Amino acid sequence: MADDTSIFIGASRKPDDSYQRPEQLLLQYGNRHGLVTGATGTGKTVTLQILAEGFSNAGVPVFCADIKGDLSGIAMMGTAQDFLVKRAEQVKLDPYEFQEFPVIFWDLFGEQGHPIRATISEMGPLLLSRLMNLSEAQEGIMNIAFRIADEEGLLLLDLKDLQSLLANIADRAEEIGARYGNVTKPSVGAIQRTLLVLEQQGAANFFGEPALRISDIMRTTRDGRGAISVLAADKLMMNPRLYATFLLWLMSELFEELPEVGDPDKPKLVFFFDEAHLLFDDAPKVLIDRVEQVVRLIRSKGVGVYFVTQNPLDIPETVLAQLGNRVQHALRAYTPREQKAVKTAAETFRPNPDFDCAIVITQLGTGEALVSTLEAKGVPSMVQRTLIRPPSSRLGPITPDERRKLIPESPVAGQYDQTVDRESAFEILQKKAKDAQEAQAQQQDAGRSRWTIPGFGNDDLQPTGGGRAPRPSNRQTVAEAAIKSIVRSVGSSVGRAIVRGILGSLSRGSEGHRTRRRASVLAILSWHQAPVARSGGQRTAAMRQ
Repeated sequence: MADDTSIFIGASRKPDDSYQRPEQLLLQYGNRHGLVTGATGTGKTVTLQILAEGFSNAGVPVFCADIKGDLSGIAMMGTAQDFLVKRAEQVKLDPYEFQEFPVIFWDLFGEQGHPIRATISEMGPLLLSRLMNLSEAQEGIMNIAFRIADEEGLLLLDLKDLQSLLANIADRAEEIGARYGNVTKPSVGAIQRTLLVLEQQGAANFFGEPALRISDIMRTTRDGRGAISVLAADKLMMNPRLYATFLLWLMSELFEELPEVGDPDKPKLVFFFDEAHLLFDDAPKVLIDRVEQVVRLIRSKGVGVYFVTQNPLDIPETVLAQLGNRVQHALRAYTPREQKAVKTAAETFRPNPDFDCAIVITQLGTGEALVSTLEAKGVPSMVQRTLIRPPSSRLGPITPDERRKLIPESPVAGQYDQTVDRESAFEILQKKAKDAQEAQAQQQDAGRSRWTIPGFGNDDLQPTGGGRAPRPSNRQTVAEAAIKSIVRSVGSSVGRAIVRGILGSLSRGSEGHRTRRRASVLAILSWHQAPVARSGGQRTAAMRQ
């Protein structure tokens, strides 16, 4: 039977199906990762549940995804049912005690648990490109965007920050292209459209602040039990790429933030990745390499990663080789791929002379599994045909009312409910754009101020909102309004030439000559401004006079 140094998984059976011995997972090797596989309906979720219970009772925090809602029952005390009591007797679980576990419910959409958020900067260009399924060229632009954000001190917190930065990059495409390589507006536009799709799928709820603090999923209770963080993933599975990217981000954050601890007596955290095949489906090699690196090195941070999936072929061999604790539920072998999966699963176990693994895998019943865990010195145990123990918590989901009652009672209640929108790239770039517009307007105003008429005032030569010059109140304003009309009607270059000629004629000769010329000019301009229709030829002749 399990003690303070191990987790009781179940009891192995002899060839005659009689009790043989308890099967346990040693806590000191809990950070050596694990794999739980099996076809739908063979008992993977219950195995995940009893492992989470065992780690929690040992004081190890747990993070797991609840794909179908069945795992939520771990928050409520179990009840005696005939088939559960019978299984407890078969595996010699005595006493079979029921208990509820300290659970924190999370939900990326904030509907069935506390919201989980991450910033765009924390996600990084690699995971974002994976999430958005970008091409190689588009991924290059995403890397450039993050580089510019770092250089210019632009915080990337939410989707609108990234959208604003990409728009800014498109406007500066020529300048940025000269520094970092070709940046095309169509590629930037394609990224923007993908961001819009993500936003419509609910990703806008995930990106932002306050971001998830790793310490909040590594809590223990006053009685020494580890908190079990349950991620509501039934709705999240509608966007499997977001689900997989989020969990990979979380593993990466754990790897980056936690200190090295070597091989502790028990893990600091255990991470269950359900539907693990989603992480590797169509994943580029660089991403698979990243997963392998995290899985290989995160062990020394005291974190155990357990992949839960239907088929062992879903896990790349480089990652599969890192998984020391294995629970294999039944597989079907109707198709060539399924037959290959059975063979692969059988070959990964340390053989047992009492049976043929490849045959037994196809004969296992619900709640039965082939189990092999790490023993002394980290050596895999001989595979055993095992009856999995029944859970101590409720088997099946909790009700919506029960969930609503539990959420406000969690230790993180109120900490993530309200979003925080501090100054970041969006606000900074908006301010820069506004400042640039104002500076341009001032330059234009300065340019217009050069076109003044000595003795006639310094109003700029711009039309009023209605497009017609205002009705003049005296001959001076008549002249000014008329010159404005000339500039509007004959074009900028011609109008400026006329104005220069007028200004020159008004500044030459004696005072008497200037007075007569001013009067002539006023007469001409007043005639031009008159509401009587004049032909272009008549106006030109008048100007020449």
